[in-house]
Amino acid sequence: MCGIVGYVGSRPAAPILLEALKRLEYRGYDSAGMATVFQKLVVRKDRGRIADIARRLKLAEMPGNLGLGHTRWATHGEPSRVNAHPHLDNSKKIAVVHNGIIENYSELRKFLQSQGYRFASETDTEVVPNLISYFLRQGKSLERSVREAARRLKGSFALAIVSVEEPDRVIAVRQDSPLIIGLGNGEVFLASDIPAMLQHTKRVLVLENGEMAVLTPERVVIKKINSGAAVEREPMTVNWTAEMAEKGGYPHFTLKEIHQQPEAVRDTLLAPEEELKKLARFLLGARRVYFVACGTSYHAALVAKYALAKLAELPVEVMISSEFGEVGSLDDKTAVLAITQSGETADTLKAVASAKAAGAKVACLTNVVGSSITRMSDLICYTYAGPEISVVATKTFAAQVAYLLRLAINLAKLRGRSGSKHNKLTAELKELPDVMREVLAKVDPQVKKLAGRLLPANDIYLIGRGVGYPLVLEGALKIKEITYIHSEGMPAGELKHGTLAQIEEGTPVIAVVTPGEMRLKMVSNVEEVKARGARVIAIADNGKDLREHVDELISIPHTEELFSPLLFIIPLQLLAYYITVGKGQDPDRPRSLAKSVTVE
Repeated sequence: MCGIVGYVGSRPAAPILLEALKRLEYRGYDSAGMATVFQKLVVRKDRGRIADIARRLKLAEMPGNLGLGHTRWATHGEPSRVNAHPHLDNSKKIAVVHNGIIENYSELRKFLQSQGYRFASETDTEVVPNLISYFLRQGKSLERSVREAARRLKGSFALAIVSVEEPDRVIAVRQDSPLIIGLGNGEVFLASDIPAMLQHTKRVLVLENGEMAVLTPERVVIKKINSGAAVEREPMTVNWTAEMAEKGGYPHFTLKEIHQQPEAVRDTLLAPEEELKKLARFLLGARRVYFVACGTSYHAALVAKYALAKLAELPVEVMISSEFGEVGSLDDKTAVLAITQSGETADTLKAVASAKAAGAKVACLTNVVGSSITRMSDLICYTYAGPEISVVATKTFAAQVAYLLRLAINLAKLRGRSGSKHNKLTAELKELPDVMREVLAKVDPQVKKLAGRLLPANDIYLIGRGVGYPLVLEGALKIKEITYIHSEGMPAGELKHGTLAQIEEGTPVIAVVTPGEMRLKMVSNVEEVKARGARVIAIADNGKDLREHVDELISIPHTEELFSPLLFIIPLQLLAYYITVGKGQDPDRPRSLAKSVTVE
């Protein structure tokens, strides 16, 4: 996730672009840059926070009445000046800013290199201005060249393009990544999100997937990318405050990020295939495999353990990072995958250091390009959740699970364990972002009402089996992190080993009944706690056999057992959020907790 802005009008562009970027910094903050057109392209960019770059490079003083800006959350290439946007073509006449992932950038890069184009950065974005240049060389207009280039891109992308040759227009392209056009008086604005333009206009047009727009001071023309057909669309008026707009109309970042999970999963599933293959070979080449992580990342690793065992028949030991130093048996035949959202988690960094000291090979899965973990690892892999502002992890958990599920499918294929199921599993996994959106829309009202009834609770117990076990651990963590209610997640098979003594009349118990072989045993466990007076809330994909045994049923669409965490986690996250809000607490900033645990 990155933030992009554009402006064309009669006023100096640079101050408007700079202010807009500051309002979008929550979308990315490792580097930033701007390009304006004033007889030539004027480009200034660097690594760092926007305020520092603006002061150092005097961004507000850049000349011209037309330009682009970008604030980056690195996906391809570490945060650096050369990787920062905007990116130019070889002739330095075209500038592009980009939010998203170009899935086929490697293929396009090789083609352009065969045509004599040179590349300066490590980014996927740099193929775009050069591909546009390639079509311009054939005598096509800027608009036609952008359209031809966009038709050849695969992945998710929001693009803004300017050219010295046509200095009166900004061209915008959208496929799966958001782009909003703001309509002013003799000026037009462009941005990833509404907050960037709210101080200038509340009249907006929202670009839809597969559309491009040509922006001039007096006019906006929208067309279909594939056909070139014109699109008529009436502007709408936005009645948000600036703070509401930053959160996309949501009252808290926590809720916004819960609802961003389909996008986070979709983008992560577009991770380069070669990266997945390298990680699969990395793990298969080892005699022992450890996954190390903390908190939410540890729960994602546990989901992966079940998936790798069932699909690929690959045993993996999952360890909490702070306990990893006790394992002892590390050598050059050991492979370690460190999983950390921030890449800065102190315990995980220490675990990696001890593994490397023992001669083990280390790979990492992180959400932050250029973080400390990437500099310590032999192989680097990324999720694509974008920046997560709320302290509690939601969309980064979903992104980690999605990446690791895709890894499990690839490993199963490499080991010859998936048979004909490989393509079916891959196809179903790709469809899950759409199903996640359905679940969010369906369960939100029900969970909100349920949360109101659970406000007086002092204890909440969560039970699950199989892949449902890491889910209840994660659900319990979300509840204790932000509601401050004592919550405990456990394997349902452990109820008789102590926990049933805690169940009394009215005790809330959430049963996560995932599909699969363990389902019937979970039904029995539900009956056990119900017989002791528990108030049972079940989350299940087919609740007909549960209705008479539970007080409330939250129904989830059926999916492959090992994929169910991506759907079943949603009501648990929403429940924690709505209980917290009902208590009058801030879910974005829970007491005593920080986003990245950078000390032991």
